[in-house]
Amino acid sequence: MDTLAGLLDGPRARGAFLLRILLDPPWSVRLSDESPLSVTAVVRGHLWVCLDSAEPIRLEAGDVVVRVGTEHWSIADDPATPTHIVIHPGQLCTTVDGHPVVEEMSQGVRSWGNSAIGETVLLTGVYEVEGEVSRRLLRALPELLVLRADELDTPLVDLLATEVVRDAPGQEAVLDRLLDLLLITLLRTWFDRPQSDPPGWYAAQGDPVVGPALRLMQHHPEHPWTVAGLADQTGVSRAAFARRFTELVGEPPMTFLTGWRLALAADLLLEPEATIASVARQVGYATPFALSAAFKRERGISPRDHRSGGRVARAG
Repeated sequence: MDTLAGLLDGPRARGAFLLRILLDPPWSVRLSDESPLSVTAVVRGHLWVCLDSAEPIRLEAGDVVVRVGTEHWSIADDPATPTHIVIHPGQLCTTVDGHPVVEEMSQGVRSWGNSAIGETVLLTGVYEVEGEVSRRLLRALPELLVLRADELDTPLVDLLATEVVRDAPGQEAVLDRLLDLLLITLLRTWFDRPQSDPPGWYAAQGDPVVGPALRLMQHHPEHPWTVAGLADQTGVSRAAFARRFTELVGEPPMTFLTGWRLALAADLLLEPEATIASVARQVGYATPFALSAAFKRERGISPRDHRSGGRVARAG
């Protein structure tokens, strides 16, 4: 497991909001749902991405945009088109004056828009709970990633377009995994661009000393790792290992390990059958109390409250 895959292997979509959008101009949608991350692919036609703090960006068929953060933004057929629809938290869809329009714009299974065919066709996938995507990953990304069709060598967008309108047993799980695969592909492409500035933990995966140590921590978070133990595993002195790790990753080994364990814990706690004790064992804490103390210190909320909040958010 490499570092990027590791960050997405535990935190992942569960019943993610996925939709095919069919639109004829004029149209403009204000996205005020405050979700931490979304992926939108242009299947046909074009769209303009309009952030409040930047110049509009035009996307053509085959292009994909990843939006990071909870700030409101808009997509439209033209930057000058006034807002027609507002998407609120919980994916509630209304007109500008608050009239719900979910039913009247329904176009079939997971399909929505003002047209049955659509001059513009979009696919959008939304991670609605921050715990579904690692905070470490979110902090490493700019607020907007635009990947052009000629950069992407993947059949996943076409596959997702086919699967999103199917109504079959287990289909939500299929769509969740396809969305995760697409996200991993997009981020790998983004980080590997010559002009990109990947985070230290991503670049460090190729280092002969730090890379193996990262994988050990990710594969075995339950192990009682120490700096000395990791140094021994990688064949260098304790001081040399700590210095190299901190220089490349941007934080000391034990700080990284704590963040990784708590990111995994945040996700595992949302599993219906999980207990705080079982999660503590899986991520390397000797007792539920130790996990609870670390979790609250890092995230400002108890594991119990995190579980309740995450489930409420997903249910909404």
